[in-house]
Amino acid sequence: MKITVLGSGGWGTAIAILLNANGHNVTLWSAFSKEAEALRDTRENPLLKGVEIPRSIGITADIDCVRDAELVVLATPSFAVRETTSMLGERLAPGVGLVIVSKGIEESTMKVFTQVAEEELPAGVPIAALSGPSHAEEVARGVPTACVAASLHADFALLVQDAFMSERFRVYSSPDVMGVELGGALKNIIALCAGVCDGLGQGDNTIAMLMTRGLAEIATLGVALGGKRETFTGLSGVGDLIVTCTSRHSRNRRAGVLIGQGIPVQEAMEQVGAVVEGYYAAAAAWKLSRETGVEMPISEQTYKVLYEGKDPKLVSRELMTRQRKPEWEELISLWK
Repeated sequence: MKITVLGSGGWGTAIAILLNANGHNVTLWSAFSKEAEALRDTRENPLLKGVEIPRSIGITADIDCVRDAELVVLATPSFAVRETTSMLGERLAPGVGLVIVSKGIEESTMKVFTQVAEEELPAGVPIAALSGPSHAEEVARGVPTACVAASLHADFALLVQDAFMSERFRVYSSPDVMGVELGGALKNIIALCAGVCDGLGQGDNTIAMLMTRGLAEIATLGVALGGKRETFTGLSGVGDLIVTCTSRHSRNRRAGVLIGQGIPVQEAMEQVGAVVEGYYAAAAAWKLSRETGVEMPISEQTYKVLYEGKDPKLVSRELMTRQRKPEWEELISLWK
């Protein structure tokens, strides 16, 4: 199958390497001609040091490369999703679908990326979201990984499974597009918080508490927006949360560690050297919490640290001294 991967960052490059290893004819597109030229010359992405980009993968900065594609994969940073999908339009051949592997929420509209793509693409283009615990550094090296492909079209979800699956990359399917996308986007907030806890010198108990209660508020918001609670116990929920909160590869966690150590927010993100999606996700969660009436104390306090300069030490105390409450409101009736 001829597949074009849009976005030549670490994740896009890792996906291109994966699909090439699966026997597909792969083209990797960069938005920048100089970057495309450097990748062609060195056959290495600076974000994936030591991983060779096979010469059988074409690399270009010409968006017309999608014209003869049989499948298109979108792997750009969150802020470039709408602009990139808007360039596809008539370039897509009839029946060609889009797989979105970018994770996030569009800040200006509060829409997930499949919704953004639906607005920008011709009617009827099949769309899927692929998400799960999948660091680019490990996928590029063939470390066993599993993700979930979510689409409203069952046939397209199965096509994505067949295109991506290998002995080192397992793909499950799901019809819950909203749940899968929200899990992949909002866990970045909790991962950033986990890093802050490390930077403050807090312990394993703190991280476990943060991850558990963070997942609870993500799931509650997700259900309010149309997702299924079961999805948040799966790969795009708890799976992605675990890997992003604990891994040395996590940009969000690294940024949080620096912030916890007292480095100013913008400087911390610059030191990470790549897009920290949790920064943008925190603003989206803060807005969605207010729109839906869903209480999200961890996400709200993260927003205040990132955008209002609040001291993380004060946040920790305020979260710990909140009014007492049951773990799950739904279980209160068992006492009656």
